[in-house]
Amino acid sequence: QLQLVESGGGSVQPGGSLRLSCATSQYTLENYAIAWFRQAPGKVREGVSCISHSDGRTTYYAESVRGRFTVFRDNAENTVYLEMNTLKPEDTAVYSCAADLFGDCQDDDLSRSIDYWGQGTQVTVSS
Repeated sequence: QLQLVESGGGSVQPGGSLRLSCATSQYTLENYAIAWFRQAPGKVREGVSCISHSDGRTTYYAESVRGRFTVFRDNAENTVYLEMNTLKPEDTAVYSCAADLFGDCQDDDLSRSIDYWGQGTQVTVSS
């Protein structure tokens, strides 16, 4: 059972930045695509980004975050990051990372191929 731990959430003003981390101490994350999802109260869960396994050559961004968010992985640190810039109030949500064994982020529905989920971290964008 792969346990994913997110960190880096918090409160920030509009226009600010946060960097989320997704890590595990049990196994190597290198074999997993890592997707980031978010869910705001009363809204459907949204897949916002994904990075493919191993070298991370394939990435995906939802239209709502493209150009503002960047996903990257550091396999030496066994961590995947989501850099979030120019944050907006509508980015407020619980952000969760999820792992897809040997995934390539090509599925139209990212959640369909997920093997493991993290618990989530709160991101609040407010003035």
